[in-house]
Amino acid sequence: MPRSTEIVGEKTNSTGLIIHRIIAYVVLVLLVVVSLFPFYLLIINATRGRSQAGIRWYPDHFLATNFKNLFSGSTAVAYGSVWRSLANSLFISACASLLSVYFSALTAYATHVYQFKLRKFADMFILIVMMVPTQASAIGFYQFMNKLGWTDTYIPLIIPAVAAPATYYFMKQYMASALPLEIVEAARIDGCGEFKTFNKIVTPILKPAFAVQIIFTFVTNWNNYFMPRLILTSKSKYTIPLVLNAMRYAGPQEKDVGMFSLYIVLAILPVVIVYLCLSKFIIRGVALGSVKG
Repeated sequence: MPRSTEIVGEKTNSTGLIIHRIIAYVVLVLLVVVSLFPFYLLIINATRGRSQAGIRWYPDHFLATNFKNLFSGSTAVAYGSVWRSLANSLFISACASLLSVYFSALTAYATHVYQFKLRKFADMFILIVMMVPTQASAIGFYQFMNKLGWTDTYIPLIIPAVAAPATYYFMKQYMASALPLEIVEAARIDGCGEFKTFNKIVTPILKPAFAVQIIFTFVTNWNNYFMPRLILTSKSKYTIPLVLNAMRYAGPQEKDVGMFSLYIVLAILPVVIVYLCLSKFIIRGVALGSVKG
């Protein structure tokens, strides 16, 4: 009897585990479907014609026409060049992301490694800067850029990205858990300079943190509408959000839902590519952290 009771108990436990797994898989599949459903509708809308209205659940045959209209000269005149806007957004986002991540990590390295009197004040000052919204300083920032003659240029969209308080705090917290000070001391004893220590020794350790922050800052700058709308005036320098906004508020005669959706699909692709290229560093960092733990 005891043996048969144990067998029945094991079967009951295994049946319960199977049921829990099935429920978990069903929930995960539903979440995936809900997450991907808007992208499915977006791709379907990219195949629609100009005059088609309402929601469609299956693709149409206007994809080639939408491609032709999107990259035509009339579209460039009305909204700005699509290829140029993609290149502009890519250039601004890439430069701003690299500068933000590198100099934020360099600042975090200084406050993490060095002991000086104003160390706590520096942390507090950076925290205060992080709490100030961008819109609050937009007017003064625009006036300052105007006096420097930098309006309608990419400089105000790239150089200020060096000061990124949120990225700084992320890097500092990562260094506190992943960067032993003994490594830095050993490099100094061997005669390695500070910049060489940071670039050759510290930077490889921070690769997972770099990957995470590059993705975040790249997406933030890629989707940034407020500052480019404030600074840029020439259509040839428009970024993707500015062109999308122009297409969205076009008149009834100019509005083309299929072309608009196709442009959104093309605008999403670079972000997906950046994530796929950097995701391996994130996974590697999580794996290393779990092994160390």
